[in-house]
Amino acid sequence: MRRVWQRNFDVYRATWKVNFIPPLLEPLLYLFAFGLGLGGFVKSVPYQGLDVTYLRFIAPGLIATAVMNHGFFETTYSSYVRMYFQKTYDAILATPLSLEDVVLGEVAWGMTKAFFAGSIMTGVAVLFGLVSWTTALALVPMLVVGGGVFAGLGMCFTGLVRNIEMFNFPVFLFVTPMFHFSGVFFPLGSLPAWAQKVAWCLPLTPLVSLIRNAALGVSGPEAIWSWVGLSLSCVATIILSLVFMRRRLVR
Repeated sequence: MRRVWQRNFDVYRATWKVNFIPPLLEPLLYLFAFGLGLGGFVKSVPYQGLDVTYLRFIAPGLIATAVMNHGFFETTYSSYVRMYFQKTYDAILATPLSLEDVVLGEVAWGMTKAFFAGSIMTGVAVLFGLVSWTTALALVPMLVVGGGVFAGLGMCFTGLVRNIEMFNFPVFLFVTPMFHFSGVFFPLGSLPAWAQKVAWCLPLTPLVSLIRNAALGVSGPEAIWSWVGLSLSCVATIILSLVFMRRRLVR
C-alpha cells in the first residue's frame, strides 16, 4: 500500500505547481462569490443559538466541500485513468504487491489529496479571520476521516462504472446534491423534517456539522453522532471499495 501511495506522491511532486493552483484558488473564489457577494444580502445566520455572519457560517462548509471534491475526484477520474488508460494497475500487479495494496494505496492517496485541499481551505479561512489557528489544528482528524469517506466512496464507483463517461451519474446524482443540501450554504433546520432526515444520510452533512461546530465553538450530542456516522462511513466505503474493485479486476 505504501509503495502505491509513494508512486502517486512522486508523480504529484513532478507536477505540484499545476496541482497546487486549483485547491488554492477554489476557496478564494467561493469566499468572494458566496461570502462577500451573497453575504452582502444575508447579514447573519442563526445557528445553535448563535448569530453568526454568513461568511463565518459558510467557511466550514467550504472546507468540507474541498475535502469531498478532492477525495472523490481523485479516486474516480484519476484512478480510472491510471487503471484503464495508463495500465498502471497492470504494471503494479505484475510485482509482488497485491490487489489490496493497490486499492488501499489509491484510497490513501485520495485521503492525502483531500487533506491537502482541506488544509489549504482552512489556511485561507484562518487568514480571513474566520477560523483560529487552534481550531485549525483540531480540524486535522476531521479532514483525514472525511477524506477517507470520499476517497473510499470514489473508489467504489470506480469499481462499478463501465466507462469513464458514467462518472457523470454519481457526480450529478450524488455529489451535486450533497453540495447543495448538506448544510453548506444554509442551516438544515430551514428544510422540512423529512428533508432533514435525508440530508443527514449524506456523508457530507456530518463532516460539515463537525467542522462548523468546531469553528464556532459549539458542542453537544450532535457532534458525537456526527463522529460515529462519519467514522462508520469511512470504514464501510473502504471495505466496499475493496469488494467492488476485486470484482472488477479479478475475472
